[in-house]
Amino acid sequence: MLFSRLVKAALGLFRSSLQIRALVLTVALSGSALILLGGVLSVSIGNGLFNTRTEHALEESERAKNALPRILKDVVSDSTWSLNQGIKQAISELESSGVTQSRNVALLNASNRPNAAQLENSSSDGMDLALISADFRQQVLDNKDIQSLTVQIIRSGDTVPALLTGQKVSLPGGHDYELYLIYDMSNEQQSLGFVQRTLVIGGLVTLGIIGFFSFLVTSWLVRPVQEAAEASEIMASGDLSRRLQVRGTDVVAVLATSFNHMADSLEDKINDLDSLSKMQQRFVSDVSHELRTPLTTMRLSADFLFSQKDSFSDGSKRSAEILHTQMDRFDKLLDDLLEISRYDAASVTPEYGVHDMNGLVGSALAAIQQFADSKDVYLDAVIPSGAVQCEVDPRRIDRILNNLLTNAIEHSEGRPVRIEVGQNQKAVAVTVMDNGIGMTESEANQAFNRFWRADPSRKRTTGGTGLGLAISIEDALVHNGMLEVTAQPGIGACFRLTIPKRQDLADFESPLPLAVEKIEL
Repeated sequence: MLFSRLVKAALGLFRSSLQIRALVLTVALSGSALILLGGVLSVSIGNGLFNTRTEHALEESERAKNALPRILKDVVSDSTWSLNQGIKQAISELESSGVTQSRNVALLNASNRPNAAQLENSSSDGMDLALISADFRQQVLDNKDIQSLTVQIIRSGDTVPALLTGQKVSLPGGHDYELYLIYDMSNEQQSLGFVQRTLVIGGLVTLGIIGFFSFLVTSWLVRPVQEAAEASEIMASGDLSRRLQVRGTDVVAVLATSFNHMADSLEDKINDLDSLSKMQQRFVSDVSHELRTPLTTMRLSADFLFSQKDSFSDGSKRSAEILHTQMDRFDKLLDDLLEISRYDAASVTPEYGVHDMNGLVGSALAAIQQFADSKDVYLDAVIPSGAVQCEVDPRRIDRILNNLLTNAIEHSEGRPVRIEVGQNQKAVAVTVMDNGIGMTESEANQAFNRFWRADPSRKRTTGGTGLGLAISIEDALVHNGMLEVTAQPGIGACFRLTIPKRQDLADFESPLPLAVEKIEL
């Protein structure tokens, strides 16, 4: 478990730090190059030592062969005893004669002459004749040149490489013998081991030096990028005055200059947009204020005419009704425009408090019941027992519920509308579902756009402004929540509002599914 956490922490550091990635990659690539170079050098040096030792061994073997006539000059050729004694003397002298280190020697009988069977095989003490295989002996007999073979011998309990040479020689009396010499290559192996250790230590030291200087270089290169990232974060937080220091004329200086130029342009644009936004907000506020007075006068007149409609002719009566309805719509449109402008200006300040979502839904149902009755739509409420407490601005939640219920009733085609409340440990959700005309996927994606209608030709009876859902999703976002929709043509639509129980909760899931189902009563 600890190892797994350490690995995850290391991977996280590797992914998050450009300097660490550059350092690791530089060290890894340099280490690979050093390993490859060290391997090539080790093999080359090993081959050189082996080839040199082989050449010396062949030269010494040739000298040993030439020394045999001198050593055996006093041997009586027709005396088996004298020849055997001479062979033993030759073994003793050849072991160390003319060489820098001792060697093992063997003389093996290969003669076919009379009394050859009485001639002895002789070798150095401790020499393992099993190293001389039958195949190698046959190879020696079949060739006039010196033959060589690499073997392994035991020295002081350790296995070391050795070179075995063999050649055919003629002794006094015309007897054929095989002369074998084993040269210990432990010195060469020690030399190669020393070279390899030196290469390893040198490679590690070199790798450490490369890593140290890579760290210094990457620190120097990454520092401007880190400063740019910090400056970007500070600018994103709202401080547009942050700039980078320009040093020199290299590419880093060009980056700093370009960043500062971008920051200047961005600051100018944002200041212009801020001024424009304030002008727009002031314009909307002024217009709405100026419109209130004539709107009030017009509304009083429209209300008076509406109250006297029964005394009018049919045409005048219809005109009074239309005027009254449109004045209501105009009044609501003005309120919605003011509210959406507050969201655009980021000047909305919600008033949070702990409230029961069941109570808020009940109030919304009571307020919309008369409209549902006029459309002959049954409202089916699925509310859990007990209180569903959450931290909300009740006025904005009531506005969301009113908009969702109004739209559902308007598009339900007289079928029932279901509103359901659910909760889990972190979140509260409300779904409003109808089995009306529904929407296509492209229409559902535009449902929260301002002034958008799925079917502009469809007759509306509620005098909607086209801003209801746009304001509703802003109300949901100001609660750190979500307002979602799914729909199917001819089957219906389902809107789901999900908000956290507390405003300090960020990671939550909706307790209710987002799906269109047939409402069974």
